[in-house]
Amino acid sequence: MDAAHDIALEQIELKNPDLENKDEVAEQVGVGAVIFHDLKNDRTNSFDFNLEEVVQFEGETKLYVQYTNARIQTILERYGKEVDSSKVESLTDDLAWQLVKQLNNYPGAIRLAGEKYEPSILARNVLRLAQIFNKYYANIRILEDDDLLESRIALIQAVVIVIEDALSLLGIAAPKKM
Repeated sequence: MDAAHDIALEQIELKNPDLENKDEVAEQVGVGAVIFHDLKNDRTNSFDFNLEEVVQFEGETKLYVQYTNARIQTILERYGKEVDSSKVESLTDDLAWQLVKQLNNYPGAIRLAGEKYEPSILARNVLRLAQIFNKYYANIRILEDDDLLESRIALIQAVVIVIEDALSLLGIAAPKKM
């Protein structure tokens, strides 16, 4: 776990050298990365383990999910206030609805993961949510001041709630800044 911490600290130094509690975040990130890598794989299958790959911000890693969470937290902090979740209904773009559909899949993923004793179902679900959000983030100006601003904020509030809940169920911390 010390090696995971050290690699995570290097990644954090590259991404956010001014982060105040780097060592604490590196511990959460490093340990969580190893746990997530194990949990995202079907427990009945064997898989290769490469620590360098596990502690990366890109790809199917926990860091990718945690970094997505931190990115959303930063956007919400910039916006500065919560909005009514029912505002999501006014969004009509395809990427927003992909997010809504993935959010809708979450309760079923929890249920199925529990029924099958298979945490990989939940891990893959939250990973997919992070992937869709990052596509949304790359294509939509979330903080653009228009009639849909509060709707977009409501949507990403829902995304961050699900990411944090899923990581918590998997026993993984979700730092608000990375």
